[in-house]
Amino acid sequence: MNTKKEFGKIKSVHFGHCGYQEAMIGIWFELGSEGWGVITDKCTWDPNLIEHKENCEWTEKDRDEAFAEIMRYISDLLYKAKVDSVDKLQGMPVEVTFVHRTLSEWRILTEVL
Repeated sequence: MNTKKEFGKIKSVHFGHCGYQEAMIGIWFELGSEGWGVITDKCTWDPNLIEHKENCEWTEKDRDEAFAEIMRYISDLLYKAKVDSVDKLQGMPVEVTFVHRTLSEWRILTEVL
């Protein structure tokens, strides 16, 4: 497997509309350093923009579970970064793992905080 690790920072962070056609809601990150950058998010369909229909492949329960997952994800990031709001995540050091030039995972470098 062609795995590569890069070190950088959270260049920007946004909580709000993101994802497919800006019809999703969640948290969005730009990660990077000199010579590289990547964008990632954790989001789900915004119920005020996307109505559930019976032919959808997901249920309202699925959407509720996704909301809970996103909020727990944000809570974990804030805890690990030792900050109390999303905007304070900007500038945090990160380790980013790529597999074949595709973002595989990333983490805040808690050991240097």
